Amino acid sequence: MARIELDPIDLRILRALQRDARIANVDLAEEVGLSASPCLRRVRRLEEAGVIAGYRAVIDRAALGLSLTVFVAIKVGKHNRENAVGLQEALAALPEVVACHMLSGEADFQAEVVVDDLAAYERFLTDKLLVLPMVEDIRSNFAIRTVKSDSPLPVRRP
Repeated sequence: MARIELDPIDLRILRALQRDARIANVDLAEEVGLSASPCLRRVRRLEEAGVIAGYRAVIDRAALGLSLTVFVAIKVGKHNRENAVGLQEALAALPEVVACHMLSGEADFQAEVVVDDLAAYERFLTDKLLVLPMVEDIRSNFAIRTVKSDSPLPVRRP
């Protein structure tokens, strides 16, 4: 994906949309100092370039009964491309995994897992993770409290 040039107005648009993606185009235009049509063209350009990857609702986990967040460090056995790709695909397919990163260091992957409770995590661990043949080791860290989540990206001048 080619990187596009962002000017100060583009950056203001991005900051505003991170605060409120449902803002009406007319209100967004007023906030960033444009008329409605040029503002909409800029938003479409940012979407088409992939700078704006999508829009979503942020849902309260506890309101859905998802009260346990676990950070799972996973080490791949027999380091090779096939095992790494296989684990990535397996983790991406699990709905309980809400975020996952490939790491350098002791663990190869860090997955953020969200489930109802400890019993649900035990089932997830034993039925979905431990059965994966490429997994050598798993370390689980349980979140006690979320201090910061779903924060806007620090949109600055390029």
